[in-house]
Amino acid sequence: MGKGESRVLAQNRKARHEYFIEETVEAGLVLQGTEIKAIRRGKVNIQDAFARIENGEAFVYNMNISQYEQGNRYNHDPLRTRKLLLHRKEINKLGPAADQTGYALVPLKIYIKHGFAKVLVGLGRGKKMYDKRESMKKRSAQREMARAFRNNQKV
Repeated sequence: MGKGESRVLAQNRKARHEYFIEETVEAGLVLQGTEIKAIRRGKVNIQDAFARIENGEAFVYNMNISQYEQGNRYNHDPLRTRKLLLHRKEINKLGPAADQTGYALVPLKIYIKHGFAKVLVGLGRGKKMYDKRESMKKRSAQREMARAFRNNQKV
């Protein structure tokens, strides 16, 4: 894989089930010490992570970057709060939207792009239980149609 290509290291599949993602934005991460080495090895978990905008800056909480095995005393706190690198326009746009009731900033995936760790953050509107059931029905119907189409192709 070349330096310009990106590869996904962690995904938050639960986020698409829990939220309607209305908008996404790519953000850089402020990392320290051995965190980038752990991320490159895929030792990152964003299942329970969320983002917040405070004092004009964006932060991601509960993102677990496991300690690097060879890091010894230079290792980091796995659950520390990390700053997101966003343009002022993006922060000004996402801040008021995320403050509305029922909306949240959710990290969707982490990947390496041009040698830097990036986070895809989505503005999500929480789904109600009936919305989740409806999404599951649609997905199941799509799978059934694809399966039937494949079976017709083989005949």
